Amino acid sequence: MNEVILYSVLSLSVLGILAAIILYFVAQKFKVEEDPRIDLVEDILPAANCGGCGYAGCRNFAESITKADELTNFFCPPGGDETMNQVAKILGKETISKENKIAVLRCNGCYEHRKNTNTYTGINSCTFISLLYGGETDCHYGCLGLGECVEACHFDAMYMDKNTGLPIVIEDNCIGCKACVKVCPKNLLEMRKRGPKNRRIFVSCMNENKGALAKKSCRVACIGCMLCMKECPFDAITIDNFLAYIDDDKCRLCRKCVPVCPTNAIHELNFPVKKKIKTAIDAE
Repeated sequence: MNEVILYSVLSLSVLGILAAIILYFVAQKFKVEEDPRIDLVEDILPAANCGGCGYAGCRNFAESITKADELTNFFCPPGGDETMNQVAKILGKETISKENKIAVLRCNGCYEHRKNTNTYTGINSCTFISLLYGGETDCHYGCLGLGECVEACHFDAMYMDKNTGLPIVIEDNCIGCKACVKVCPKNLLEMRKRGPKNRRIFVSCMNENKGALAKKSCRVACIGCMLCMKECPFDAITIDNFLAYIDDDKCRLCRKCVPVCPTNAIHELNFPVKKKIKTAIDAE
């Protein structure tokens, strides 16, 4: 009996040793050498793992950028140009400076401008509500106001304004990670250039209804009147589905479109207040 046990133990030990030897040689044969620069790149990344670069975490970004032939299509929003320049030095490649972008809300349908016409009492989720119906107002394109975008932001760059029912972007905290853009079921958040001195101009509306119907559902809706497009000297404004859009690559921030908008749907941020020109009537 003891001999049987002994032979069994010896047999299993020999088999284990043989298996270990085989696995060792197989591992050596198929071993993949990892580029040591991947660790160097990962170390200088901000470790935000926000997904703003388009990759699943900083490690995946480091692996992809190290294997790439050029850095043109790579950018780390939290790290910005400074981090990308360090990455370029490690990899011995050229980097292209990119302008940081910031999230803007393309909806101004606050309580004052867009009245509630029904009441919802279900699950507090923008995504869930958008699957059921258009929302508590007659504008089915506007913000649902439940703050799913705020919850998605990991940088404390957004909060819900209790007075308006709309999310507010904190400019100093926004790193352009696009997390809020991805979760909004109405596609109301857009990444736009910060602009010189943080000045930006955009149409704060996504209502594609025709003029009168859009105005009826929200007092500050874009009605597609084309006045802004005709006024723009840089061809930066287009009209599609009765909705104006300002291309921030073409826009020169001249502000000529702002005063001609009959519904105040065009927003200008961080500009100095224009001085009112005195007329003969004012003098009297």
